[in-house]
Amino acid sequence: MELYHTKGTCARQIIFDVQDNKLIDLKFAGGCSGNLQGITKLVLGKNIDDIINSLKGIICRNGTSCPDQLCQALIEYKEKNNYIK
Repeated sequence: MELYHTKGTCARQIIFDVQDNKLIDLKFAGGCSGNLQGITKLVLGKNIDDIINSLKGIICRNGTSCPDQLCQALIEYKEKNNYIK
């Protein structure tokens, strides 16, 4: 499991797991429960690059959003693990 501390969103943390370049588990700590449950159901099982391409840059407040912060977490994960597409 990976842990990402969000910046500028109501959700404080994102806890996730990736296997074979697919997001297999996702939890948000804090934030709008219904919206974050919806995001989770929509992205589980998806390729992380597809998630980044779809959700990166979505703005809610403070120049970011929970979906955008998920993308930042996945980008950081890719960099940390020397991910090659």
